[in-house]
Amino acid sequence: MTTLSTNTHAMIHALAENIKSVFRQGDAAGIASFYTDDGMLLPTGFDFIQGRQDIETFWQDAINMGIKGIDLDIIELDQHDDTIIEMSRYRLSDENDQLVEQGKGLVIWKFEAGSWKIHRDIWNSSIEQK
Repeated sequence: MTTLSTNTHAMIHALAENIKSVFRQGDAAGIASFYTDDGMLLPTGFDFIQGRQDIETFWQDAINMGIKGIDLDIIELDQHDDTIIEMSRYRLSDENDQLVEQGKGLVIWKFEAGSWKIHRDIWNSSIEQK
């Protein structure tokens, strides 16, 4: 395990802020650009979603369903050479900033071609199922 440098820690937090901004713009291609070429989503209720094109389609579908915002609260970052494991909470909202979904997740970041990219992204809801 390698301790995260202040600079790397700040970069991951800045990327999370950039993701929030791009999400607010409804830019699914922009969201997908934060992922590695062979990145993978593992959302609740879906099979593996792999590759930037399929990731873009997933996020475009979410935007089309009315999800207009994402808030990310990074709880923990743990670096292992060119890999960072992030534990976080998320909140998805509609255009009126009303809660649509919230939960927790793990993100695996990879340092690729000179920048940090999301390699694996898994999350699940914290909303109690009735």
